[in-house]
Amino acid sequence: MTRVVLLGASPGPETSPTGLRLAALAGNPTVAERLRSQVTSMDPRPATIESGDVAAALRALADVAASATENLFIIPTNSVVHDELIYQITKSKRGALALVAKEPRYGISEEAQEDTGQEDNGPEDGDDEPAQEGRVPISEAEPEIGYERLEGLPVRARIGKSSRVVSVGTAYHAVTRPNAALLGPLHVSARNAPVLAQTCRELAEIAHRFGDDDDLVQLIVFGLVRNGVSVGIRGRRDLFYRRVTTQEEVNEAGAEMTGMNEDRSRLNNAVKGADGFFTTYFVSTYSRFIARWAARRGWTPNQVTLISIALGVAAAACFATGDRPWMVAGGILIYFAFVFDCVDGQVARYARKFGVLGAWLDATFDRFKEYVVFAGLAIGWVVSGNSEDIWILALAAIGLQSVRHLLDFSFGISNRRKPPAKLPTLALDVPDDRDLREALTRRKVERNQGVRGVLKMWSKAGKHRAVHWARKMIVFPIGERFAAIAITAALFDARITFLTLVIWGSVAAIYTLTGRLMRSLV
Repeated sequence: MTRVVLLGASPGPETSPTGLRLAALAGNPTVAERLRSQVTSMDPRPATIESGDVAAALRALADVAASATENLFIIPTNSVVHDELIYQITKSKRGALALVAKEPRYGISEEAQEDTGQEDNGPEDGDDEPAQEGRVPISEAEPEIGYERLEGLPVRARIGKSSRVVSVGTAYHAVTRPNAALLGPLHVSARNAPVLAQTCRELAEIAHRFGDDDDLVQLIVFGLVRNGVSVGIRGRRDLFYRRVTTQEEVNEAGAEMTGMNEDRSRLNNAVKGADGFFTTYFVSTYSRFIARWAARRGWTPNQVTLISIALGVAAAACFATGDRPWMVAGGILIYFAFVFDCVDGQVARYARKFGVLGAWLDATFDRFKEYVVFAGLAIGWVVSGNSEDIWILALAAIGLQSVRHLLDFSFGISNRRKPPAKLPTLALDVPDDRDLREALTRRKVERNQGVRGVLKMWSKAGKHRAVHWARKMIVFPIGERFAAIAITAALFDARITFLTLVIWGSVAAIYTLTGRLMRSLV
């Protein structure tokens, strides 16, 4: 569950009437009614902060955060937003995530600049800008009070290339080269709820320093960033969000939102963004449409998982014959077993049907399909009159893959227990962000040394497309493994298949283990 907080009368540039109706939508709901209906599934009794007084609103939010045992989703009630955007924000694994609109600059569209940092890749500190004629470098820029406005909101946040909010200002607090507005929705993880509560109380004590144009969400993010919380960012991309204040704006928002294809975004989001090369280009290009077809007909992810298992067993049976036509058929079947293995997760994300049983089935029977296929290949080799020594290769492939999965599982658990990296802090009453930025610069230099420096260089190399896909493939993910089985079994024989699995798997194990050992040292 998620604790929802509706900012009913958000202190800021314009307190908005929420009784205005969205005539473009079915049922002609008011803005507030529609938003409440959207968040009810997360929190049947959302908290509403009605006060137009900044200090009172901050104290009320502090009370909500102090009693929260779950993640918090904060959003103004005058928000017109797609359901899918709410879903994507609240499913973030970051400690905090804010929706932003970045000021278009340097000939780059706002949409292009918004396409940043949804995934939690760690709190990087880089904040470089391309050199511009007649413009001082960011390192030499003087902090300023941001007076520009974007969609009626003050541009008082600094977004760097780090995929997070670097600094935020207010009418009293200067920020170095502000370039973004905080639109409204804010997601805060349960682990940061106590920090949010304390931050809001501290902000309430200095509320007299804030201006009439300071937005409440902007102030909250200002406090979180200065208290060392990594606030990630995401843009709207192909989804809709807007705060409305007049019936004219409501009408425009309703028409624009209904004209956008929310289902397409939801379908695209059903595909994992970190898949391997084979999965990305040879499966997910069409498997998402199978997933949507299945979800609209009421199929559950577990039912799709059973289809994948059945196809895997059928492939093993074909391989066990040892005959070339059946080996080809087995290669085709194992490919489609993997396709439906992808489809079950895509159905779960598209239909939002998640369960412990489904996750367990998916993880367990992925291994079952692989190992039963290994057995089928070995049986087929022996049935064809070849040496029984093939079982040594089969057992080596099974053992190697088992060890790799054990290491993956144990490292994942250990990594989740690792506390998040600490960011520099700055007292809320300091009038500008110079000290904060200097601390971030020092931290960046320190993190670029030794093992951290090597890891960061390798991470930067991944920005090149060829290196990115090479890194994806070298770890021999499940897509590449199933592709290797299908191709080598259909074109060659079981011995070649096992040699490919053992050799490529060994290289992947060495590469992965080296990287994890290095990460364990930092």
